[in-house]
Amino acid sequence: MIKSNDEWPRLEPWRVGIRGRCPRCGKGRLFSGFLKLAPGCEACGLSYDFAEPADGPAFFVICFGCVPSVFFAVWAEVTFQPSMWFHVLVSVPLVFLSCVPLLRPLKGWLVASQFHHKAEEGKLVGRED
Repeated sequence: MIKSNDEWPRLEPWRVGIRGRCPRCGKGRLFSGFLKLAPGCEACGLSYDFAEPADGPAFFVICFGCVPSVFFAVWAEVTFQPSMWFHVLVSVPLVFLSCVPLLRPLKGWLVASQFHHKAEEGKLVGRED
């Protein structure tokens, strides 16, 4: 017998999302690749067709990861005028390490939040005469 969504315990989106787990049961995998969503949960059978995080993860990573690390690189350049090797060996890896590892947990959190809050595509409602 398959349970409906209301029969599963409500899981916190941030707990299951950042671990890449199913937002309904918390056991199945959410991703089939680094950022590619699996078609569904292998544990409870939930289809991930509802999930559409779009550019949300990239936006948050740019704001909270990329911008501060780029500001650091610009500050270092203006203040110390280091050689190009400083940026090759320090600035570029810093930007990479502050952006890429955050994408997957943020995408998982956004997908789990969509499930938790029953988010749907916006619809225009017409007036009834």
